[in-house]
Amino acid sequence: MLKLAITFLVIGAVLALLGFGGIGGAFIGIAKILFFIAIALFVIFLVLGLLAGKGIKNAVD
Repeated sequence: MLKLAITFLVIGAVLALLGFGGIGGAFIGIAKILFFIAIALFVIFLVLGLLAGKGIKNAVD
């Protein structure tokens, strides 16, 4: 998802440089949304992974 956000960011920057500010701004807005979704998913899965690791460690001990 982060790769997709970077792609949208680059396309938006190129469009803005070519004079298509409206569409370029829309692409950059989509890139921002995708970036924050990717960060949120990373944090959620990090917390879940840490909790699952503690649960497995406690079950083995």
